[in-house]
Amino acid sequence: MVPLPPPPSSAMVPASSAGGLKVSEGARLKAASSRGLAMDSLRAETRALEAEITALRRACVELPDPGADTTRVRRSFQEIRQSDSEGWESSKDLRSHLGHLESELLFLSTLTGINIRNYSQRTEDIMNAEMTETGTKKVLQRHRLSGNCHMITFQLEFQILEIQNKESVSSMITDLSIIMEPTDYSELSEFVSRAEERRDLFMFFRSLHFFVEWCEYRKRTFKHFKENYPEVVHLSEGASSSCMGIRSPRQPGFELIIVWRIQIDEEGKVLPKLDLLTQVPLQALELDKNRVVETAPFSFRTLLGVLGIEATLESLIKSLCTEEN
Repeated sequence: MVPLPPPPSSAMVPASSAGGLKVSEGARLKAASSRGLAMDSLRAETRALEAEITALRRACVELPDPGADTTRVRRSFQEIRQSDSEGWESSKDLRSHLGHLESELLFLSTLTGINIRNYSQRTEDIMNAEMTETGTKKVLQRHRLSGNCHMITFQLEFQILEIQNKESVSSMITDLSIIMEPTDYSELSEFVSRAEERRDLFMFFRSLHFFVEWCEYRKRTFKHFKENYPEVVHLSEGASSSCMGIRSPRQPGFELIIVWRIQIDEEGKVLPKLDLLTQVPLQALELDKNRVVETAPFSFRTLLGVLGIEATLESLIKSLCTEEN
């Protein structure tokens, strides 16, 4: 006769099962710790992206032609400032918000042409007895970033002092240092010094954007005329040159030189400046009874105001090179 097994009892737990419970509990604690570290890393990356967007905000919203793109930028920043990354309950929400910030940063880079490659920030609380009594808090933020605007690269170091009290919060840039890699654009050197002196970070970004836009437009314009009139148009420094020569194939020694500079005024406004220089043989000058060569630069400026840059340059090329002339 085979004996029956004893009835199950909750008090009887095999030793191997108890050990299994301990292992399972340790695994859960380890997984929870890993999730916490991942959340901290995502929060830190989110704060860095928000700071990058803040540094570009004023440069973007002050762009001209305030159409739909500018409205979208303002609305996006309002949404970002109202959000609180510390309040998210799940890593899924945090990843969703991080993706939103990345898309907005890409939009700003596309709109302004400014790309931020590296960024770091340090924060320091400034406190003393008087500030504690009045409930005032000062926070010094030290920022460092590097990036480029098309072909121009830069490095920035600046400090922002934030003052908080019971009634308001204010902030100001207390120090600004700009390092530009060597370029062929001599106009930028004086502008950078002026921006540093004024500690005007937003003027720097805004003016740099428009300066690069004008440089690209000049390059495209010179390249267009060189391709369409290869025997007449000469660019001593290639398409990136600031000068364009127009030589007559039938009149040796006769040349018109277009000097196209891009200037940045005291307020950071970017303006093109075009001048006309003439190289004419002495014999031709003696025959110029109507002083056409002498008054050519003044007539050129007048023509620019009437026709615009491209039409004026094309009219000069055609007037110098047509068979009738």
